[in-house]
Amino acid sequence: MMKKLLSLTLILVMVLSLAACGGDSASDKPKGDWKIGIMTGTVSQNEEEYRAAERVLEKYGEDRVIIQTYPDQFMKEQETTIANIVSMASDPKVKAIVIVQGIPGTSAAIDKVKEMREDILFVVGTAGEDPNMIASKADVVFQMDELGMGTAVIEQAKKQGAETFVHYSFPRHMSYALLAARRDLFKETCEELGLEFVDATAPDPTGDAGVSGAQQFILEDVPRKISEYGENTALFATNCSMQEPLIKSALTEGAILPQQCCPSPFHGYPGALGIEIPEDKKGDINFIIDEISGKIEEGGGKGRFSTWPVPMNMMFVEAGAEYAKAYIEGDTDGKLDVDKVTEKFNEYVKENAGMEIDMTIVPYTDENTEKTYDNYLMILSDFIDF
Repeated sequence: MMKKLLSLTLILVMVLSLAACGGDSASDKPKGDWKIGIMTGTVSQNEEEYRAAERVLEKYGEDRVIIQTYPDQFMKEQETTIANIVSMASDPKVKAIVIVQGIPGTSAAIDKVKEMREDILFVVGTAGEDPNMIASKADVVFQMDELGMGTAVIEQAKKQGAETFVHYSFPRHMSYALLAARRDLFKETCEELGLEFVDATAPDPTGDAGVSGAQQFILEDVPRKISEYGENTALFATNCSMQEPLIKSALTEGAILPQQCCPSPFHGYPGALGIEIPEDKKGDINFIIDEISGKIEEGGGKGRFSTWPVPMNMMFVEAGAEYAKAYIEGDTDGKLDVDKVTEKFNEYVKENAGMEIDMTIVPYTDENTEKTYDNYLMILSDFIDF
């Protein structure tokens, strides 16, 4: 009997020892049985967001990450957006959903999911719905500080020699509270700094003319604006699909482009400038910055083009997924942990750009009601000049 007990004890010790030896390698792996859902636009609407989702998928695998896209004609197909988000939530292993951009229909989709489940964490980046609405639905919202841009973009344009500022948009975007408020701040700052503000209406890419019609309008209208106002004209458009023709036309016409709608070295510049990105340089921020600088200088636009040093929407996707993972694994202080958000943003910048940049993260305060939304986080960054 003693021999049997001794044998069992030795076996138990060996099993525990093997488990302990294997613990170091397992500790780096995600804990628990979970998945994260990610929804972005299609490649034709904004490729960088979709590629960011693919990077998360590549990092964690199909057993951890589900990717869905919303339709290009999302204003007409909100039911499709809702259905795609609900389909991710229907998988019981999905514990968090990251949505970038938070197009109209996102709040309705979150409501639909919450009828089924209350446990899912919702992280929304670049919301296209009113802040008070999306803040009441999502757990965390990442938004580029549109109001801060209202001053910063005009100041940057002034430094680059701008005398006129042309703002391209359309009624749907101007129905968004933050975009409309930013437009008003653009106009006010132009008046303060002595720039002429020009409000230009472009076709809505989700309308009958589609993306191609909106892009063609920009290609045709920019030369008209430069002919009327001169080369010291800064250009800005509120829609992602307009950025390539806007950058291309600005360089051809000798104009100024202080920032895209979604500031990023990857947004619009590679396509507009014909930059091919090798597979081994995908996501390499320093590589693309060097390539853009070279092309801009060749085109005679040195010092007249700029953006933010890191792709914000890509950061919202990738850092948002890392934040979601931290939440699922119990490494956050509840669903809203601003310190953890800041940590994940800084990790993204260091890993992908090898630099430290000044980013301010503040909660949104509605100027009309003076109400502050603690989970609606506004991000503003320094510029990088090409």
